[in-house]
Amino acid sequence: MNRPLILVSNDDGIDSKGIAALIEVAQKFGEVVVVAPASHQSGMSHAITMFTSLRLTEVNDFGATKAYMCSGTPVDCVKIALSKVLDRKPDLCISGVNHGSNASINVIYSGTMAAAMEAAIEGINSIGFSLLNFAANANMDTAKFVVEKIIAETLQKGISDTNLLNVNIPNVDIDQLKGFKICRQAKGNWREEFDQRTDPFKRDYYWLTGKFIYEDTGDDNDIWALDHNYVSIVPVSYNLTAKKSVQSLQKSWTLNSSTVV
Repeated sequence: MNRPLILVSNDDGIDSKGIAALIEVAQKFGEVVVVAPASHQSGMSHAITMFTSLRLTEVNDFGATKAYMCSGTPVDCVKIALSKVLDRKPDLCISGVNHGSNASINVIYSGTMAAAMEAAIEGINSIGFSLLNFAANANMDTAKFVVEKIIAETLQKGISDTNLLNVNIPNVDIDQLKGFKICRQAKGNWREEFDQRTDPFKRDYYWLTGKFIYEDTGDDNDIWALDHNYVSIVPVSYNLTAKKSVQSLQKSWTLNSSTVV
């Protein structure tokens, strides 16, 4: 009970190399419990399962660490972990290590970040980790080095008011890392395309493709940091209120609390 309790999840599935790396590092710091999707759940964002049942199955893939695979989404995993698996509130929730970037606008699509965000909503310090390498067999040495540094810092000093960090790791060897940058989310967007194809039954289907458009010129954002071999650390908030717009709309719009429809 004196060791920190660390909840681990992801969106790439319980069999991914990234979650194995995350668990290996987390075991150095405390008691680890894993609840992760049974299958690949990338791009699920904050989706939850509402109209089908959830299955939770214990697995023995990580030694003495308690681990469960869940039939649902990353957010389902965290919700069911907090409700049915854990006997106390965790000290830290970590998600990943994602295979691929979750920098810039990717943060809103990411199942990795959604799992961490769900825990942050419950007041738990939470971190999503992503490595800029999509390969299933990606080398995780640099990621493990970064994860260890950031977990140690978090357990010792906490994470400000947001309780949530989006950490992206460049795909370089440890000796090529320039350092760590606490920065903002870069301005960028995806220009999507749908590749139209035909199946053997002559029916059309579509495959989502696209190109990321970087629209930022600053040197204080996550894309710049990653391009220059820094680990990017972006504090993230689940409160989506555009605070600057509240007063401007109050002043410019004629609608108010006394307006009668």
